[in-house]
Amino acid sequence: MTDALHDLRRLLPAGEPAVVAGILPPGRPVKPDGHDEDAAPVLWLSDGPAPRGLWEQLHRLHPQTGLWPLLLAPLSRTDREFRPWETGEFDRRSAGEPDWYDPASVLRRGWEQATGTDAEGDPYDAEDLAEIAEVVAPFAGGWPGPAPAPDRRTDPDAAARALATELLATHPDLRIGLVAAATGAEALTACGWTGPENHEDDIARVSAVLLDWERRFGTRLVQVGFADLVLSVAAPPADTAAALRTAAEHLAICPDNILQGPGSLAKYAGGLVGADQWSFWWD
Repeated sequence: MTDALHDLRRLLPAGEPAVVAGILPPGRPVKPDGHDEDAAPVLWLSDGPAPRGLWEQLHRLHPQTGLWPLLLAPLSRTDREFRPWETGEFDRRSAGEPDWYDPASVLRRGWEQATGTDAEGDPYDAEDLAEIAEVVAPFAGGWPGPAPAPDRRTDPDAAARALATELLATHPDLRIGLVAAATGAEALTACGWTGPENHEDDIARVSAVLLDWERRFGTRLVQVGFADLVLSVAAPPADTAAALRTAAEHLAICPDNILQGPGSLAKYAGGLVGADQWSFWWD
């Protein structure tokens, strides 16, 4: 048995992912740091940069292997430890499961927390609420609800493979990761990714929203960093009204995108019309 096949079997004890063992570069399984020695690995990580075209091959083989491929970025381009991937900075101990959560409820909760209208949180003063009202216009009156599903303009999986090619052309130092998961959205929970921990203490809530976006917007998770994500989008909002509703969802799940970015939903929404990729970053 090759080392690669042995490592992959540890990710899928009941599976036989031999079909991918022959195409993988050198790599190793990664366990969550700080767990007991018998803890199962949550990720297979390549030792070096991802070969061109490998993500696309692995993505096509996912229905056979059950291993979702990810392009992995480190905390910084000068990070020699390639955090969090080589260092095993994952934690599944406090995570739920995506199907425990209703994505619409998660988004409403996130909106209320971000806008200071959460009844259980510390109330914002009048000045703060006035500033937030300007940021979230035209939805200062409250959560507008999830955006309707747009028409798809391309195949979601083809869009994901095209984005992977583009990302590797721009950042050839990205590595390949494999996670035993049915979708990219679920891969985050499966490996115990902690990127949004300063905003969300259960990554399964984020996965639940990403699963909903896979259905409505044809998104696919392609790249993951220390605290950032890049998704391909097959059904982006087609006009400003739809983009504003979508921007409200982005604020609900990742306030830093707007509050530490353009500063308002209106400005942020302009970049969503017809966009074939979405990026998220948590401080």
